[in-house]
Amino acid sequence: MARFRAQEHIRAREEFEAVYNDGRRVSGGLMTLFVGSNNRNITRLGIAATRKIGGAVVRNRAKRLAREVFRHHKPEAGLDVVVVARREMAHAPYTAVESEFRALLERRTSSGPSRSLRPSQGRAVAHPGI
Repeated sequence: MARFRAQEHIRAREEFEAVYNDGRRVSGGLMTLFVGSNNRNITRLGIAATRKIGGAVVRNRAKRLAREVFRHHKPEAGLDVVVVARREMAHAPYTAVESEFRALLERRTSSGPSRSLRPSQGRAVAHPGI
């Protein structure tokens, strides 16, 4: 049985930000995945479940689902995966979360080259009065 070990957790803010800035973003209806390389021999998981998706019970269910899917479908070693849960994820059945996680990982590998993923970068900004 696959386990989710302590060294497979992403916990530090700097590590989350590194994946957000240097990784690739793929979005689905239940979650958004940020996937980046970590130059290690292990694959690590970080989960972002904010209060916007619900109270503690809802957030904890979303995190449990993300950990379980990751445990069963770990990508190749050397990757950091951050799951940003959406409100719908906490109420979805495990099979739906599992199929979306696998599909998003597959899309990550089949898409074009990686790029910076900060929402404010690379977008035109409207300047009033110009």
